[in-house]
Amino acid sequence: MSLEYPFTIPERGLGTEVAPGVHWVRLPLPYALDHINIYALDDGDGWAVVDTGSRTDDVAATWRALFAHQPDQRPMTRVFVTHMHPDHVGMAGWLSRKFSVPLYMTRLEYLMCRVVMADTGREAPPAALTYYRRAGWSDAAIESYQARFGNFGQHIHALPDSFLRLQDGQTLRIGAHEWQVITGAGHSPEHACLYCPGLKLLVSGDQVLPRISSNVSVYPMEPNADPMSDWLASIDKLRRAVPDDVLVLPSHNEPFRGLHQRLDALADGQAEALNRLRLWLAQPRRVVDTFPALFSREITEAKAALLGMATGEAQACLNHLMGLGDAVCELDEHGVAWYRRA
Repeated sequence: MSLEYPFTIPERGLGTEVAPGVHWVRLPLPYALDHINIYALDDGDGWAVVDTGSRTDDVAATWRALFAHQPDQRPMTRVFVTHMHPDHVGMAGWLSRKFSVPLYMTRLEYLMCRVVMADTGREAPPAALTYYRRAGWSDAAIESYQARFGNFGQHIHALPDSFLRLQDGQTLRIGAHEWQVITGAGHSPEHACLYCPGLKLLVSGDQVLPRISSNVSVYPMEPNADPMSDWLASIDKLRRAVPDDVLVLPSHNEPFRGLHQRLDALADGQAEALNRLRLWLAQPRRVVDTFPALFSREITEAKAALLGMATGEAQACLNHLMGLGDAVCELDEHGVAWYRRA
């Protein structure tokens, strides 16, 4: 049984109506994942938008094209952001100021975004260098990381100094319909999904994607975190909270039907990866040595961004196994961590 994709991709600068008063728009991204989906919701007196794209000239030009081709002249009313990653929050401050409208985010996403943006222009902290040396990075990879550190804020317009908080279980009135906030974690600290029972829609952000799995990473700020437990719990939570007959509006790839099937596939795929990792740890391994057990493509230092994501996710898997008592860790004389099956 396969997922159902009922819509074709909208043309750049235009939207496709996927439900009454709900429009799907695709914005360009300057990354390997070259697009993000945003959604415009009829809010009565105007349009509320969910997510905003990264801060780039190309995205700003696409937004201006959308303003020029919008179906009516009602203004923007609100900006909702699912989570703190630049492709979602990057243009939120610009839109909020341009239209004098409030920004809605969960508290952890807003505050964490402000914290990480404060690193702009700073040198990489010693704790971060220790984290990546411990994972098995070479001196060259560490130097590349130091050169790139502090770039996060360059992809995001400054956030408003105040925001309106989204909370798990909250009900919002957007136009003629009520939307429920369902939070998840693992991919980001307090990711907000929006579920409309009346329209049978779930704006899933990055919590559920149809063709790819979301990155679940440990970062130097909290090296012993277990986001994988949060991620797996969020999959179970969404399965209980949202029925299977919704149209899922994800942040990447196309809107689809088959939510529970996809949630099951994500959980099963992660369980298989963790089992492969358990077998791989029959011999002591560094974090960077676990990549073949977890990822289908080769991870090299030549692609710095990919190396960082793979290291974070591998560390998340290792921390999860340690929390289950399935793995142990020892540091060698150089401060490098070696993991083995318990």
